[in-house]
Amino acid sequence: MILWREGRVVGIRREWGGAVELDVEVCTPGTGSGGAWSACRALAYPALVGRPEPNDLVLLNTTALERGLGTGGYAFVVAVPQRPPVDPPIGPGHLVKARYTPLQAMVLGVDDPESPDHETLAEADDLFGMPVVTADLHSAVPAIVAGIRESRPDARIVYVLTDGGALPAWFSMTVASLRDAGWISACVSTGQAFGGDHEAVTVHTGLLTARLVRHADVAVVAQGPGNLGTDTRWGFSGVSVGEAINAAGVLHGRPVAALRVSQADPRPRHRGVSHHTLTAVGRVAQVPADVAVPLLPGAFGDGIREAASRLGPPTGRHRLVEVGVDGLLEALKDCPVPLRTMGRGLDDDPASFLAAAAAGRHAASLLGAPARG
Repeated sequence: MILWREGRVVGIRREWGGAVELDVEVCTPGTGSGGAWSACRALAYPALVGRPEPNDLVLLNTTALERGLGTGGYAFVVAVPQRPPVDPPIGPGHLVKARYTPLQAMVLGVDDPESPDHETLAEADDLFGMPVVTADLHSAVPAIVAGIRESRPDARIVYVLTDGGALPAWFSMTVASLRDAGWISACVSTGQAFGGDHEAVTVHTGLLTARLVRHADVAVVAQGPGNLGTDTRWGFSGVSVGEAINAAGVLHGRPVAALRVSQADPRPRHRGVSHHTLTAVGRVAQVPADVAVPLLPGAFGDGIREAASRLGPPTGRHRLVEVGVDGLLEALKDCPVPLRTMGRGLDDDPASFLAAAAAGRHAASLLGAPARG
C-alpha cells in the first residue's frame, strides 16, 4: 500500500505557510543506502515532521508519485530519522486529526471544551443568513473569491476546508497566498483536514466558526487540492458539496451552489455542466440552494442553462439564478494566485472560472450595500 524510499535532501526550493518544498535524491528500489540515486521534489510539513535541512536523510512516501497520481508531483517526507522534531509544548486541545494513522496529530479545536471559543459555539445554531458558496473543486475557490470581491472588496471571506482532498491546509499555496493578499481572512479545516487557522470537528461547526468567531460575511466551502474521481456516478470526493449545502441550510445560512463547468475538458462527463454537480447538487443536497447559472454566450452558454435547468423546478428543488459575467474576466485576471483547473489556465478554459466567479458575484449581491465609514 505504501512505497517507502530513503532520500537525502539536496536543497530547499521554496516555502509557504506550513510547507517546505525540497529537492531530494532518492535511493532507487532494492539498492539499499549505498545504491544509485534519482532526484525528485518532496514536500515536508514542519509541524508534523520537523524542518529538513540540506544533507538530512529523510524517509519518504513515494506511492502516489511513482503511480503518476495527482499529488502535485511530490514525494512526502514522513520522518527525519536522525533529527526528529523537538516535542512541542503541551497545550490545550484533544482533537485528533488524521486519526489512527502514523501521523495523527492532536490539535486545539475551535469547538473543543478547552477552546476560548467553546462558549460561543456550545449552543450555536444559526448562521443568520450568511451566504455559503459551495464548489466541487479547490481550483474554484480563488475564482469564487474574485467574484465576491469584484463588487464587495470589503467582504470578510472565510474558506471552510473539507476533507475530501488534501488533508493538510498547508498543501495549498492558494490558501496561503489568498490569506497573505487579504483576499480571505481565515481558513477553517474541518473533519479529518487540519492546518487551518481554526480546527473544527464538522463542516457545521466550521461554518459556525466562520460566522460567529471570524465574523465572516461569506463562507466558501470546498475540498482541498486532489479531487478523487472514479468515472462512476457516486464515487467522487466532490459528493460532499451536497452535504455542505445541507449543513448551510439547516444552520439558516443561504447556500449558493457554484456549477462545475468546462468547455475544454476532454472527458465528455465533465464538459458543459459536470455530472459531479448534477449528482451532488441535484441528488445529495436536500435543502434548496441558489444555483448560480452564468450567462455565457453562444451555444455553449445555452447548453449550460439547459443542463442547469434540471436542478430547478419542476424536477429539481433549487432556485436557478442567472448571473451576468460582464466584468468578471477582468476580476479573474487580477487574482493574486494562478488560476488553474485540471492543468488548464484561465485562457484555456475561461468558462470554468467564470462559472465559479458568477457564484461569488451572486453571493456578494446577497450582502446588500457595503457599509460606508
